[in-house]
Amino acid sequence: MPEKLTNVTLITTFLLMGFPEDQVLQRLYAAFLSLVYLAALMGNLLIITLTTIDQHLQTPMYFFLKNLSLIDICYISVTVPKSVMNSLTNSHSISFMGCASQVFLVVFFFGAEFALLLVMSYDRYAAICCPLHYEAIMNRGACVQMVTASWFSGGVYGSIHVAGTFSVHFCGSNIVHQFFCDIPSLLTLACSGEQILEYVFIIVSCCFVFVCFTLMVASYAYIVSTVLRIPSSQGRFKTFSTCIPHLTVVTLFLSSGYIAYLGLNSKSSSSLNLFMSILYSLLPPSFNPVIYSLRNRDMKGALGKFLVIK
Repeated sequence: MPEKLTNVTLITTFLLMGFPEDQVLQRLYAAFLSLVYLAALMGNLLIITLTTIDQHLQTPMYFFLKNLSLIDICYISVTVPKSVMNSLTNSHSISFMGCASQVFLVVFFFGAEFALLLVMSYDRYAAICCPLHYEAIMNRGACVQMVTASWFSGGVYGSIHVAGTFSVHFCGSNIVHQFFCDIPSLLTLACSGEQILEYVFIIVSCCFVFVCFTLMVASYAYIVSTVLRIPSSQGRFKTFSTCIPHLTVVTLFLSSGYIAYLGLNSKSSSSLNLFMSILYSLLPPSFNPVIYSLRNRDMKGALGKFLVIK
């Protein structure tokens, strides 16, 4: 038993080495991340503001959208400010507790967003397939309960994975080839054979995600069948167009998550790895406000009134 523990390293800090060592490139990455972060922050804060003050946006769909924007702000704020600060100060270190907190919060908000997207698909199903009973199904109490369940499931999801990831012993290097602490990169630093618990959690999570995704697909199968029964082509397009923003966000979210955990090589540092990690970390929070406001007349009208008041 003592022989097995001889290579165990007591790690108190990790080194986040996702960015190139060249200081000029680090500054460029920091400037890029800062601009994207500010854009995401402003876009999501604007949606939260509009859906709060405008009386025409006091519907279940916009209530869920407000929570989605809040999750996106929290999600992008967990990783980007720390990374920008490290680049500007040329310090790559993050404490053990800081790293564990990042893992928990990233998984927490990732899980909460996925659960909320499932809730939003049910909202579209109720609005299109059960229009006469929509107000009874999606009453205020039910909406609050579903949003609370989304946040709670994210918390459970994050707790399980941070426990699984940091239950291992780390051997050798403390260098994380990423610009923030993520599970795949940390598991490459674990002693051989100690990642089994977290791998079990990942498999169970994938099964859970698959079940939720199946329910989402089932919702849209009912939606499509209902839309196809609408007599006029204009009516079909108008009805289904209310689902396009949600479908776009789901596609963006799931594709970026797929890239995060199945498309990256966490053992080595490369420009492709960095690009992919930035893609899945920044793309959903940055584009969600654009996707939901670009084709939405109510949002445009609320924004116009807000700007006139200002």
